[in-house]
Amino acid sequence: MDTVFEIPTSGSNSVSWISEFCQVRDISIAYVDLAVGVCREGRALEWLDQKEKGRLERYRYDRPRRQFTLCRSALRQIICRYLGCKNEQLSFDTNEHGKPIALIENNSAPVSVNLSHSGNHGVVGITQKGDLGIDIEIPVHRSDLNGIGQLVFTTNEQSELIRAIGKEKLSLFYKFWTLKEALIKGLGTGFSLNPSLFELPSILRSGGKSGVFRFPHISQIPWQLDYIDGKEFALALAHGRDISHQPSS
Repeated sequence: MDTVFEIPTSGSNSVSWISEFCQVRDISIAYVDLAVGVCREGRALEWLDQKEKGRLERYRYDRPRRQFTLCRSALRQIICRYLGCKNEQLSFDTNEHGKPIALIENNSAPVSVNLSHSGNHGVVGITQKGDLGIDIEIPVHRSDLNGIGQLVFTTNEQSELIRAIGKEKLSLFYKFWTLKEALIKGLGTGFSLNPSLFELPSILRSGGKSGVFRFPHISQIPWQLDYIDGKEFALALAHGRDISHQPSS
């Protein structure tokens, strides 16, 4: 596997809670281990700036504090290694819906980056081109999957979910959910965009692992979707590029 950035895995400077996960075209994905580890949480805290430490103080419970500390420090370390910058040069702004935007010395960083976590699993994706959304979820058995599907899926997607049974239903639900979440995160609108108003490509709904999607209101931007069905979690990527502003070959 070719990687754009390197994460040390041994020695005194080991970043023990971050490891290379996979490369999907020009997107590098790192895995963040969010299990309890007092020593590494202390080391992770050193990467956060004062604004982030202030935000951390607003968390009342240990798990969200740990998730924020380890994920945010991982995000910083990955950007610094990817761009060769110093942590002190890096800060973050957000768009109107809360999507983080990386800044180097207060200028937009030449990368698109996104993170997600679920339980003890976290992922960070980074690429140099386009907009990126990533979502990870631990599948949880629930009796009301069809009911939830009525709120977030299109009529066709609901029908496909209703027809599925057993483990297939659970897998299909989280496949649809993570792909839609990744698209919404990539677009940066949050859930102000109702996920039931756009439909996933048929190739992905019928068993495929990748496909191309276009939002009806911004059809000039194709989004490459990828789905990874792991043993412990479901993972989806959405990578959008505005081809209307790219020079013709």
